[in-house]
Amino acid sequence: MSDPGLAALTATELLAGYRERRFTPVEVLQDVEALIDAGEPELSAFYVREPEVARTQAAASARRWAEGRPEGIIDGVPITLKENIATAGTPTPSGTAALADNPPHTEDGPVAVHVKRAGGVRLGKTTMPDYGMLSAGVSSLHGITRNPWNPAWTSGGSSSGSATAAAAGFGPLHAGSDIGGSVRLPAGWTALASLKPTWSIIPVDPPYLGRVIGPLARSVEDVALSMAVFAQPDAQGRDYTHTTSEQDWASVWERPLRDEDLRGVRIGVHVDAGGGLPTEPAIAAAVEAAAAVFAQAGATVERIEPFCSQELLTLVDRFLRLRSWADIKALPRDRRAKVLPYIREWTLGAADMSGIEAMEAYHGTVRLRAATHAATHGFDAVLSPVAPNGAAPAEWHAPTNDPDTALEHIGYTLPYNLSEQPAATVNAGFDESGRPIGLQIAGHRFQDVQVLRLARWYEQARPSSAVPAWPWGGRRD
Repeated sequence: MSDPGLAALTATELLAGYRERRFTPVEVLQDVEALIDAGEPELSAFYVREPEVARTQAAASARRWAEGRPEGIIDGVPITLKENIATAGTPTPSGTAALADNPPHTEDGPVAVHVKRAGGVRLGKTTMPDYGMLSAGVSSLHGITRNPWNPAWTSGGSSSGSATAAAAGFGPLHAGSDIGGSVRLPAGWTALASLKPTWSIIPVDPPYLGRVIGPLARSVEDVALSMAVFAQPDAQGRDYTHTTSEQDWASVWERPLRDEDLRGVRIGVHVDAGGGLPTEPAIAAAVEAAAAVFAQAGATVERIEPFCSQELLTLVDRFLRLRSWADIKALPRDRRAKVLPYIREWTLGAADMSGIEAMEAYHGTVRLRAATHAATHGFDAVLSPVAPNGAAPAEWHAPTNDPDTALEHIGYTLPYNLSEQPAATVNAGFDESGRPIGLQIAGHRFQDVQVLRLARWYEQARPSSAVPAWPWGGRRD
């Protein structure tokens, strides 16, 4: 890639530079756009680029900073939004060619409103796979989104474009969405920090069981900064599930945890999800090593038994198949034919489900929620892999590339969507082929700040061999 210049800086570093008048939002945008121009043809992170919007917003921000009156806490910081986050003038086709002619939205969704009010410079909308139901960047509408660490690898999904943009330096802040791992899995496979927040604290339009909007960034500080923007009420009240959560996001960067703060903290750790794919040895070893770093600082680290199971994973898979089959079945036959064949085949697994079977599948989500709560309630945080496997080939639809086992890799992430608990990610190492290994740190509901403080502590305490060599393309040994 070309010299990233100012695009290599994090959001917090950009804001410091604006305050000290070392550079302006216009200069930053120029470097970010140059990087996008160089990398986007191969990586395909964007569904829609909005250069005129970004330049107008950057110029307005530059004027505000020159006058000493920044508008919000990310004034002048470049940011992208996932395709399914509504913005006025742009459609949301859910990543599928079947909905390519959806009409544009007439107003911004809640998170887009918050970003604008906070002064963010919107670069555009990022890609996702069909209906957001793949942990891969393969889409019948967008083609293939690739991993900046190695374009032969997937960036994951469904926040595929968000992760690719973040890891490639296409701005420091990125908003994705997550219903079973769609923020954390791509973050883990691209060496990013992320957070699946407590369900309902960020307004989502429309809301759905387990679905959240969450940030991806190159540092935990920037994830916390994003949460300070995203986790605010929607003035229009479009998310009827929204819960106001007053959390001190600034404490993540203003009052970071010290080693002595870890004394007495109770940490659970597991490297066996209990169902789905077995955990690759290098991934298990990296998580065990991360747990040892916490123990060396004084935390009490205990191994916990798996609380997911193959039965529960299969039931939730059937529930999600049925949900997506309902969407696809409602399409006219000619549109249905445009849906990614892999997705069509996956959803057909639910086409003949009876009402009783549908209820059993739904009850599987409730049982997994109960199991997750029971296993984790006695700990301050729980460490695990983000995924049992490293990044798959970019052309694959899932780590197994088989619709019959499409969700076998979400045994670590899915439980926290159903239990509504926050779960952060941070890079914990690399396997022999150089693929990033993500560490997941989960906590109690509405303890998002504590989860991020622990993630930031580990980000600073991890060995140099686990630190991504930003910008983009190596590890620090």
